[in-house]
Amino acid sequence: MENNFDFIAIGDITTDAFIRIKQASVYYDKKDDEEKICLTNGSKIPYESLTIAPAVGNSPNAAVSAARLGLSSALVADLGDDEFGRQDIETLKGNGVDTSFVRVHKDKKSNYHFVLWYRAERTILIKHEEYEYALPDMGNPKWIYFSSVGENSIPYHHAIADYLNKNPRVKLAFQPGTFQIKLGYEKLKDLYARTEVFFCNKEEAQIILGNKEESDIPTLARKMSGLGPKISVITDGPRGAFAFDGTDVWFMPPYPDPAPPLERTGAGDSFSSTFTVALALGKSVDEALSWGPINSMSVVQHVGAQEGLLTREKLEEYLANRPQDYQPRKV
Repeated sequence: MENNFDFIAIGDITTDAFIRIKQASVYYDKKDDEEKICLTNGSKIPYESLTIAPAVGNSPNAAVSAARLGLSSALVADLGDDEFGRQDIETLKGNGVDTSFVRVHKDKKSNYHFVLWYRAERTILIKHEEYEYALPDMGNPKWIYFSSVGENSIPYHHAIADYLNKNPRVKLAFQPGTFQIKLGYEKLKDLYARTEVFFCNKEEAQIILGNKEESDIPTLARKMSGLGPKISVITDGPRGAFAFDGTDVWFMPPYPDPAPPLERTGAGDSFSSTFTVALALGKSVDEALSWGPINSMSVVQHVGAQEGLLTREKLEEYLANRPQDYQPRKV
């Protein structure tokens, strides 16, 4: 294949329907150690607005992020032969993402998720349609970015690992989705072994490592790299992010929000994809760590995961005007 892309994202694509609600409450469940949203059962709950965001999901968000930052970007994904799927493809093209590797399945539905948007947080009702996953001839991209896929995809993971082993110059960024996190390490160890940079949050790291008692993030990052990734990045929400580069652990605070976050969908995707793009552009780990939070800051000022994604020019403008204490530091 003549056109070898800078960045190919692999993973499921969906349409998100954001339903903004006010008549709800949040409580902390001590037993499950989780915050939970509460609605009155059996009642009619008014909603404020409905916003439709096509062509989203961890990997599509990353593909759009890479394109907006100036890389040649493509997506490997599966769609149904329906109006939602056609809208997804047109949206990707409009964002500069190549859709040559997007497969349309006849008589199948496209993924469609409902997002309950309460205050700045969201609770997503998901349903992964089942497709027969197959890896296309992708040529030799510089980077592959792999994230969330459906539960029938274990052979697909091994096919990707096999492709990477046959193409050692291709680098992998792995941002596991919910199903991949639940699978743990053992079933995906061939993929972990070929990972250049790995992304998850603190709680996800504890699940993957099987150690919910360990709360020190630098320790979690080192242990994660012990599974194979050369670089392990662990985020801790508004408290910042940590990256282990094989020698040192770096900490990066969040970029200050210009206003309270409107809605947090896609904050993690924008951080991880922007970090990966920085590496693809030859930046060091600590430099990449300073790029990621800027795009996250921008994304949470908008509805949905893609509207706030920055161009490289705009991101570098924020970086040039950063506060004095917005600096990576070794810990």
